[in-house]
Amino acid sequence: MEHLRINAIPALRDPVLVLAFAGWNDAGQAATGAARFLVNTWSAERSGDIDPEEFYNFSEQRPTIRVIDGLLREIDWPANECYVHRDQRLARDFVVLVGVEPHLRWRLFADVVIDLVSRCGITLALTLGGLLADVPHTRTVRVTGATTDDSLQERFTGLTVSGSRYEGPTGILGVLGDRFRRLGLPTASLWANVPHYINASANPKATVALLERIQALFDLDFSLDELRAAAGRFEEEVSEAVASDADAQAYVRQLEEQADAEETPVRPPLPSSETIVRELEEFLRRRQERDDGEPGQGR
Repeated sequence: MEHLRINAIPALRDPVLVLAFAGWNDAGQAATGAARFLVNTWSAERSGDIDPEEFYNFSEQRPTIRVIDGLLREIDWPANECYVHRDQRLARDFVVLVGVEPHLRWRLFADVVIDLVSRCGITLALTLGGLLADVPHTRTVRVTGATTDDSLQERFTGLTVSGSRYEGPTGILGVLGDRFRRLGLPTASLWANVPHYINASANPKATVALLERIQALFDLDFSLDELRAAAGRFEEEVSEAVASDADAQAYVRQLEEQADAEETPVRPPLPSSETIVRELEEFLRRRQERDDGEPGQGR
């Protein structure tokens, strides 16, 4: 069975593979938001996808039905789609793989991604992630990262804090990173730290943080003005919800003090008041009801 359903790949120049998967690796939809922003901004060409049949429990990740022209109903399956961007003004070409973390057969899924790496002649894999952290929404987004590529090492040092020393359960990005290392493929990773208390909503501020690093690493030129405006609105709305409850205000203030002191955060007790829960649920409901055409989210 051909799991990788790919069109003919054009000749690519020193191509970078950018990977982002919704799910456990994607707090605040930071990573998939960044990947889809690149696809949309570049009008990148869709070159194929990974057949979902082997990799998902469809009772957990259910396909959805769309109505077309008021008559035809079409099913959308969980997708991992591949896009190619070539631009002679850039030093390198880009391949973007964006989709949903698989439920099943991760080793086989990694084999499929390695097949994509081989077919495209990938010379660097860049993984994007979002992680829940004890950080306040009012401060600059902290981005952790690391690279095995000597040509990027100096830039990485100025753009990210040191990589995580985390040990424990991992996601598909951890599995793919191990496979890339065994293959000898240079890698880089960028992880946006997302406030754990507002994880249920797309976080454009975290997406902007990832895109700013990608711009600086690869000398890319695209406007983030609209997405930054969305990030500003996002921060204002969260602050409004937090301001309605004294316990939540105290909690965020403690996180701010820790961030300002550049200390390793230790999570203070979560506020017990039901008011802040209701306020944040209302905030998230308003966000969900918005037009899904918010720049950069690509949902």
